[in-house]
Amino acid sequence: MDALELLLNRGSALKMDAPGPSAAELRTMFDAAVRAPDHGRLRPWQFVVIGTDQRAAFGQVMADSLLRRDPAASEAVLEKERAKAFRAPVIVVVAAKVQRDHRIPEIEQIASASAAAQTIMLAAPALGYGAVWKTGAPAYDPGVKLALGLAADVEIIGFIYIGTSVGGTTAFPRPDAEDFIATWAG
Repeated sequence: MDALELLLNRGSALKMDAPGPSAAELRTMFDAAVRAPDHGRLRPWQFVVIGTDQRAAFGQVMADSLLRRDPAASEAVLEKERAKAFRAPVIVVVAAKVQRDHRIPEIEQIASASAAAQTIMLAAPALGYGAVWKTGAPAYDPGVKLALGLAADVEIIGFIYIGTSVGGTTAFPRPDAEDFIATWAG
């Protein structure tokens, strides 16, 4: 796939199914992701792969997170939360290992991890897969971080769901870049 075509036509997958990427394809995505801009060469990225067989356990982690926020959540609401783990056959958790009080500002470290996440979002369709980037309250829950083996001070950038696209991509109208450009007059 042509790189510029990929950039101009990128969209989030609406629905995904098996198969998901192989271990080798995931490795290619990660090899691309760690080429993200990285001021200070801090390498703040951390990736956790949730495979097909781990989705039910991850769904329970999501439901437990919801219960911490809303102890009165009904079983139907909890089941809907568990089902989110089944959006795709593979989930990649992208996190930023931020070095606090470093000469490189925290925002730049988070930006680097975000660039790595975006690279995965581009590498997935380049390899023939659909992808969607989600966050939500579980991304900020210390219990979710702990369950995923992440340190408490790590920032989850997002959950990237990857699989074979079976429902097309987002149909949102794309903004005109012109609306976001200003030319500095000096």
